This record gives sequence, C-alpha cells and structure tokens, in this order.
Amino acid sequence: MTVNSGRIADILEKVRAQSPLVHNITNVVVTNFTANGLLALGASPVMAYAHEEVADMAKIAGALVLNMGTLDESVVRSMRIAGESANLHGVPVIFDPVGAGATPYRTETARRIMKELRVSILRGNAAEVANVIGKAWSIKGVDAAEQSGADVVALAREAAKTLGCTVAVTGKEDVVSDGELAYIVSGGTPLLTRVTGTGCLLTSIIGAFAAVEPDPVAATAAALAYYSAAAEAAVRLSGPDSPGAFQVELLNRLHRIGRTELAEYASVRRAD
Repeated sequence: MTVNSGRIADILEKVRAQSPLVHNITNVVVTNFTANGLLALGASPVMAYAHEEVADMAKIAGALVLNMGTLDESVVRSMRIAGESANLHGVPVIFDPVGAGATPYRTETARRIMKELRVSILRGNAAEVANVIGKAWSIKGVDAAEQSGADVVALAREAAKTLGCTVAVTGKEDVVSDGELAYIVSGGTPLLTRVTGTGCLLTSIIGAFAAVEPDPVAATAAALAYYSAAAEAAVRLSGPDSPGAFQVELLNRLHRIGRTELAEYASVRRAD
C-alpha cells in the first residue's frame, strides 16, 4: 500500500464530496474549534452528548470520535453508549485518550474504553499511547514529556499489536501503524502546540477521513499528512510568532488546500 500525495488528495476529495457526519463526544475546551475545523475541511460535525440520543446519532454517523479531555462519569457513559451503537452498526470509532497517564482515573478510563469498545483508530501523543498499554512514560498535564532515546515507531507497532487497532502517535513526527506496517509523517509547525485544541481537531479529522476510506492505516496517514501540510502552509502565511493569526490561517488552509499544495507539503514515508 502506498500513501503518496495523490492518494491523500483522492481521500480528501472523497471527504469534500461526501461531507460525512462526524459525531464528536469531545471536551468542552475544544468544541468550537473542532466544529470549525471539520467544517473548513468539508465534513459535517455534530456534538451530541445526551445519553438519550448518542446511540441514535452514532449509528447514522460516518465516524464516531471519542475524546476524554474533560472527563467525568456522565461523559464516559455517553462514550460507552455511543461506542456500542457504532460497533453494532459498523461505524468506525476513533479514540483520543487525552491525558492518559496524568492521573489514575484518566489512565483507567482509557484502558476501560479500549477494552469495552471496538476502537478502529487510537490517536494520542507518545505518553498517552504508552500509558494506555501499561508502559511508564512521563506526562505533564495532557502533554507528553520528552523521552530520551524513545523509539516511537516501535511504540506505535507495539500498541497496535496489543490493542488490535490502528495506532497514531503524534509529535514532532507522526507515526501510524497497524502492528506491522508503519508510516512516518513529517511537517507541521511548533505553533500547533501553542493553540489549544489542535490535537483534538486532528483526531476528528482522522474520523472524517476514516468515514470515507475503509483502510484505517491509509485514512489515518492521509489525515495526518493533510493536517501537517495545512499547518505548514498556514505558518508560512501567519509567521512563526503569531499563534492567533496561525489559528485563523490554519482553518483557511484546511479549507483551501488541494492537490498542488499536498504535492508540495505532504510528506509520508514507510518506516524501516
């Protein structure tokens, strides 16, 4: 399987043509930014949390995105109800274990969701992914600490094998693996760490790509490359020291980027 700029553009054009419904159970910090980012992409976001409707919403969605950024038991129950419905109706579930490893509650909740639901794609930073599979990796709040000598490709492969799903580990370079095959996605900008919600939006964009592309590795690698390319194009316009301008320009680039820009900015390579 090859994931090059042409394949990425093909999947992106499917998203824009089909405008898949992406059901987000996400955190209160990022709801508006996530919705605007999905709209800029060309997808259709919905944020539904009520226990009474999440099963009905999940079954008609193209993808279900679960994000545990602002966590409580009511949200967890919504995730479980929606996830069970998505599993029953063949809707891919994308899970973002925000802050796993920061507190026992977060870590235990992330592991419980992975055990109880059939997750198609797990997306997190290295510390979050490591803690989900029981590895000690330091975390500060919801951000991964630097880990000297860490092999992120090996981590992604191990997590994918352990959890039985596609795993994306995001950071300075992003890695996606199904346990055997692995891709490395380069690009982006450090300003992505200076705007709240950029990682959460990325998870939802992976959901939009997974809604139209049945191969979860291809969908994830394409979404990562598209997002990194949009961020790199955005920072060239906003400048490296303007997070406010960058946030606006990122939405613009997510909307406008196409085959020409993907050929210039998208960088995906097979891991050894």
